Amino acid sequence: MRVRVVLAENIADVKDEYGIPADMRSCHTSVIAGYFVEGHVPLAAIEQLLRERPDLDGIALPGMPAGAPGMGGVLAGPLKVYGIKDGRVVGEFGDF
Repeated sequence: MRVRVVLAENIADVKDEYGIPADMRSCHTSVIAGYFVEGHVPLAAIEQLLRERPDLDGIALPGMPAGAPGMGGVLAGPLKVYGIKDGRVVGEFGDF
């Protein structure tokens, strides 16, 4: 798998381009296999996304919750990941 890093001067423009709602935004945006992955999303959620290939534009873990992958602190409970389609949250993608 080839990875390409793109540095953006205005990350909000990138999030706008992919239709990520303001309340679902975090500090990182990735694109993989046609889906966006917003935030510190656990690997298990990304694997599920790629395995199931749901009719979504992407998934998001809003904010920067303690204990999430790449974040310090203690995980207080499952991380709630949301599915997004056409700029709207369409429901919970799952707890990870």
